[in-house]
Amino acid sequence: MHHTNFLVREPLLDPQQRVLGYELSWQDGAPGAAAPAALEELVGFVAGQVNHPDDGWLLRDKTLFLQAVPAMLSTDALHNMPPEHTVLSIQTATLADPATLAAVRALRAGGVGILLREADLAKLGKGLAGVASHVEVRFTGADVAAQARNYAALRQAAVRMVGRPVGNWADFDACAALGLDAFVGKLHLTPRPGSAAKGMNPAQTVILQLMQMVRQNADAAQIEAVLKRDATLSYKLLRFINSAGFGAGREVQSLRQALALLGYSPLYRWLTLLLATASSNGYSPVLLETAVVRGRLAELLGLAALGKGEAENIFVAGMFSLLDRLLGMPMERVLEAIQLSDDVVVALLTRGGKYGPYLALAEACELNSTLVAALAHSLGLSPQEVNQAHLSALAWAQNVAS
Repeated sequence: MHHTNFLVREPLLDPQQRVLGYELSWQDGAPGAAAPAALEELVGFVAGQVNHPDDGWLLRDKTLFLQAVPAMLSTDALHNMPPEHTVLSIQTATLADPATLAAVRALRAGGVGILLREADLAKLGKGLAGVASHVEVRFTGADVAAQARNYAALRQAAVRMVGRPVGNWADFDACAALGLDAFVGKLHLTPRPGSAAKGMNPAQTVILQLMQMVRQNADAAQIEAVLKRDATLSYKLLRFINSAGFGAGREVQSLRQALALLGYSPLYRWLTLLLATASSNGYSPVLLETAVVRGRLAELLGLAALGKGEAENIFVAGMFSLLDRLLGMPMERVLEAIQLSDDVVVALLTRGGKYGPYLALAEACELNSTLVAALAHSLGLSPQEVNQAHLSALAWAQNVAS
């Protein structure tokens, strides 16, 4: 099946800034609403990628929000999605049609979530839980806190409220205080006021030391000796290595075994991941998950053209592209603290060079940027390849970031 649309995602955060799920939408070359057939195809494609015949739902506890139109409510593809992790968002006005309303009730009875958009909450009345699991709350203009209070007053027990657009942290906090979830666009990429630069903590200093040693091809015994001084780090590193299914076929028990099986370049990549997860910056979990998805997506996008070793460097570039925020220090200081290869530095600073365009494409998919199609085209990647990599990266991140 040849599709021309690209998947883009937006995270949904709960009041604690945890990622509850993602809204996935189709973006084609041309702006405007996607056709019903395309939306039906979206459900089929997503189900085929993240609901595995043997391993089940690959996104663990995450829920996917998919844009829907009435014609799609009866699509067979929905049977391949786990209802408890699926929410279809539809325009409230379409419920005026008795057939649509009946289809929605049937889906709700089967456990599929329904998100109502553009609803007049005052008019919805008490029978809402039968037709909706979520209601989208649209904020207009400046006083988001007052609007959020009005909405919170209309809240019903079985229905979750979701705010949008939430463009700054003050608005997020207003939602969170009232128990509203929020679609945050790219808010999580902007620093929270008051989360001042903390720099490196002791664990991160050790990890940086290890990264330098790996780069200098230090002796495995020396690397092991440094890691052994920090039991938590050793444990986390081995957990990472075992969680991501290296296809080693057996559990890695010791760092020495890991080095023998992996070699230095993959170890470097795991240390990058460890550096990010060891952050004590009080940053939200969404930032870490974004970094992991971005790194993995960029890596998968570059794999075919550049090969495994180079792709591992792209992963490092992807992780580092958010490390300044995770560590709460400017990128210049991050780059002073650690020697990265020229290709990675160029990718980080200008999105240029050999790795930069893959990183830019991975970012575009998460920023809902209009550049997705053009970047993919310039790299010779089809929508199918980009979308498969995107969902694969999302699934991979669930195993690693948790």
